[in-house]
Amino acid sequence: MSRFSIGIVCLPSLGGSAVVASELAAGLADRGHDVHLIAKALPNGPPPANERLSFHRVNVPGYPLFEQPPYTVALACAIVEVARDHRLGVVHVHYAVPHATSAYLARQVLGRQAPRLITSLHGTDVLRVGSLPDYRSVTSFAVAQSDGVVVPSVFLEGEAHRLLELPECLSVEIMPNFVDTERFSPAVVRDCDALQALFEDADAPSGPLLFHVSTFRAIKRVQDVIDVLAHVRRELPARLVLVGDGPERAAAEAHASKLGLERWVRFLGKRRDFVNYLQQADVFLLPSETESFGLAALEAMSTGIPVFGYRVGGLPELVTDEVGRLVAPFDVDALAQAVLDVIRVPATQAALGRAARARALEHYRAEPALERYEGYLQRVLERAPARENQ
Repeated sequence: MSRFSIGIVCLPSLGGSAVVASELAAGLADRGHDVHLIAKALPNGPPPANERLSFHRVNVPGYPLFEQPPYTVALACAIVEVARDHRLGVVHVHYAVPHATSAYLARQVLGRQAPRLITSLHGTDVLRVGSLPDYRSVTSFAVAQSDGVVVPSVFLEGEAHRLLELPECLSVEIMPNFVDTERFSPAVVRDCDALQALFEDADAPSGPLLFHVSTFRAIKRVQDVIDVLAHVRRELPARLVLVGDGPERAAAEAHASKLGLERWVRFLGKRRDFVNYLQQADVFLLPSETESFGLAALEAMSTGIPVFGYRVGGLPELVTDEVGRLVAPFDVDALAQAVLDVIRVPATQAALGRAARARALEHYRAEPALERYEGYLQRVLERAPARENQ
């Protein structure tokens, strides 16, 4: 396998696209490739120390004329500079809006010296943002100019072709997300002290623990998580921990307060160091309106936690009946009942957790995924550039 010089572009957030991009960057650097991470800020904290992994900040200068600084142009310029300075063979952009457009502009500037372009679609860049009439024509065009497109599920492949009207001849690779199975591993011993500290004012600190991680956008339906807790607490002294932040957090906190659940709910905010708390969970809840894959669900599975959610999007490709329960979309009563049916029977809960861990180990480990990415990058580099095929 030859060594690549690759630029990876991502959002500076704790969302799934940034997690996948930064983990891919670190993994490829560990495997001997020269990787250049390009973003407005470091995603997910400082990158691991590796001389083959470097970070390039996208500076977006403000000017009184602009209400919003032109990030798309600034990113295109950053890609041009990194490509020229480091002779990139590939630019791999994560999240199409506006990264595919910026990369296309950069390739126009670079001409015959332009690197190959791969666009990873992650979900809402197709299902919500990219398909909006305000963005669709340019996003569809830019994605179609890619030398390759990566999606995490069969579901998103179909939706990308349908909503972005991608040409059938465009190479679309289904590459499921992966997880660090060593970091996200089951606890050897349950850390009761950590939970006691979180719920020191609760009347029943030893009840079942429900868990949720997301970006707290409307599509994540966080209030449904609160409603599930309310249903479960009618029969069991359950508690809930939520990790993440976003526009729906205030509404979720208000909803918990309205239902009188403040003592049994903890919002931990944005943080990467939540694995210790996740390891204590009995149930992971992901009641999203849709999921292209469900990286948070995979992290829970790797930790040995059963996953519960709605049967939507690409989630059924990941969460089978052996590792959790999916119910009809947006039926909170059915979701809560599925949780109760499992946690009332410890043997069933344990069996689901073991199967979840086994499925993560068998299908979603990082090393095999990185090998697949290497093979895919090699194939893209060996093909004629997309602009020569037009």
